[in-house]
Amino acid sequence: MTPAPAVARDLAPAALALARRFAAGATLWCLSPQWPSHAAHVAVEFVHPVIVGKQALPAEAVTAPDPVAVLRANVRSGDVILAISDARNHVVADVLRRAGAWGADTIWVGAGERPTAGAAGHVLWLDCDAAGAGPLFVRIYHLLWELAHVCLEHKGLLAATDPTECDGPVCITCSDEGRLAEVLSADDDEATVRTAEGRERVDITLLGPARPGDLLLVHAGTAITSLEEEGR
Repeated sequence: MTPAPAVARDLAPAALALARRFAAGATLWCLSPQWPSHAAHVAVEFVHPVIVGKQALPAEAVTAPDPVAVLRANVRSGDVILAISDARNHVVADVLRRAGAWGADTIWVGAGERPTAGAAGHVLWLDCDAAGAGPLFVRIYHLLWELAHVCLEHKGLLAATDPTECDGPVCITCSDEGRLAEVLSADDDEATVRTAEGRERVDITLLGPARPGDLLLVHAGTAITSLEEEGR
């Protein structure tokens, strides 16, 4: 059995993005609540390469009962979270929707019904029953490992444009679209939030009360939208 053509098409950009993150010092966090052995297998692939001369890369499996709490405490801006699950797994969905506020890129490997558009930075998906897709999942993350190393060996591929730089007619950082933020603490008028750029204080008077863990969109020091009705 081989991965579907759509997966083959999506593997290359995912591997390049992963290699660029590794080259910048990232750690890969591996998560699979339904099949914890897959998370451990992915981490081992990257930490203990089976091919002589390949670079060992930092990766860790997250198997704790509350992966959101573990990842919130450990993920640094620039890291990558790789999840293996079906699209209905609410634990994985909750982790991935927060990853942008932590500054992490995301890769979602799965099968069956596809997740909603934008649920992860890179989606590597199979059109088959997830319950029987285990061997293909292994094939996918073995290929991801191999392609990431190919990219790492070609230094010219590793220079990535900084998406926070203002270069062009629309500045991503300053646009009205907003940046994802996770609330750390809040009072009546302001909240301390975490974004990809770090901690900051934002005005929340437009939205009203906020709780730790809430996800907001912030712009120019102000919370402009709550994502909680959408995400919960």
